[in-house]
Amino acid sequence: MVVCAAGMVTDVGKLITAAHEWHWDVEVIATPQGFGFLDVEAVEAQTGHPTRSAWRSPGEPRPTRPAVAIAVAPASFNTVNKWAAGISGSLALGVLREAPAMGIPVAVLPYLNSAQDAHPAYRQSPARLREMGALIGSHEPHRPKASGGADHYRLEEALELLAPALSARA
Repeated sequence: MVVCAAGMVTDVGKLITAAHEWHWDVEVIATPQGFGFLDVEAVEAQTGHPTRSAWRSPGEPRPTRPAVAIAVAPASFNTVNKWAAGISGSLALGVLREAPAMGIPVAVLPYLNSAQDAHPAYRQSPARLREMGALIGSHEPHRPKASGGADHYRLEEALELLAPALSARA
């Protein structure tokens, strides 16, 4: 499993712990913005894998195995909209852009405020991602400028969304 982290990812350790409880191996790829919120040393110690946010250089070996599932949590306004539009300006978005066509199940947990949720571009993006096969989790938009809602944000929902798709493959 690969966790693509975007936006405020201070609790990504909870998702990693939950995935380990399900006996899933986890690697984290963060957007450049999300990378700044991570305690990279702690994430790498917990996963046993390097945490990445940049493309590898030509000639470098591929640092990861192919993903069998991807959780995008938390998924920011920018990540959801760029992914839905097919923009892959970061490693995380490049992985997401290709995953549905490669048969890799992807669960998305949006994390945004009510002003972002009301924006016309965002209103179209989850529908486009669903067309690609992405599993969209619940979200409760918080007030703008409040950085709220984290206490209601269940990262584990991503695993619950992915479980049926992975069971069907087994």
